Amino acid sequence: MGVGEIAGLIAAIAFAVLAGFMIYPLIRLGKLFDQIAQTVKDTGDHAIPALDEGVTTVQQVNKSLEDVNKISAAASTTANNVGALTDLYGSFLGKPVIKVASATYALKSTVQSFLAKRDVNHAAGNKGE
Repeated sequence: MGVGEIAGLIAAIAFAVLAGFMIYPLIRLGKLFDQIAQTVKDTGDHAIPALDEGVTTVQQVNKSLEDVNKISAAASTTANNVGALTDLYGSFLGKPVIKVASATYALKSTVQSFLAKRDVNHAAGNKGE
């Protein structure tokens, strides 16, 4: 066996040892990829039900918001009706009540003035006697 054959044999052995050392990290890397694939699958399996629950929750919130919109629309209508009723009351009943109250006050003031003058005249007539 010549020097070239021994060098080729040493190179082949070195390559086999190097390949042997490279197999272990490649196997570990393959296991890592398997774990990553499993994690992605598990995440997908758990994400889909969570998304379904999220959709259900959003639908329930939308339904509740529709109910709130109906209630606020009814409250707005009621407030408008109360405002219109108040305006109607003020137009038809408020002005006549104010007129009656002012007429009553004027009559009261006139009667008090008349009675005060009468008492003054009556008192002046009694002093002369």
